[in-house]
Amino acid sequence: MPLSLRYLIAAYTFWVLLATAQIDAAPQGFLEGHLKILSYRPVELADENAATVPAQNYADYPLIILSQRENKQIARITANRDGIFRAALPPGSYVLDVQGRATKRLRVITQPFTVVSNKTVRVDMTILAGLASE
Repeated sequence: MPLSLRYLIAAYTFWVLLATAQIDAAPQGFLEGHLKILSYRPVELADENAATVPAQNYADYPLIILSQRENKQIARITANRDGIFRAALPPGSYVLDVQGRATKRLRVITQPFTVVSNKTVRVDMTILAGLASE
């Protein structure tokens, strides 16, 4: 068989496989939400309450998206200057968390969510920062 015919067959096979994979792939869905960061600072008055002050440096608190089943990191996103974040993801079950929350001493409740093709799921996240050492 001539060499040029072999290349032609290989190229045709590649394009057929690529087209099949694209047909089988489900369209992506979207995650969007708002990140709220609260800073915990003790009040110096006789009051036993604590004051919460909004913090605005969202780049210091990157969010990570983990696969729910394997708990592997899928993506890392940062909220914009207004605290809004958005990501395109394949359909599936995920968990939204904050990167490095243990070392930064942050209090966060992880947020499980499910992405569906061509749909947007909204997940808001609140971070309590500045916790004292326990």
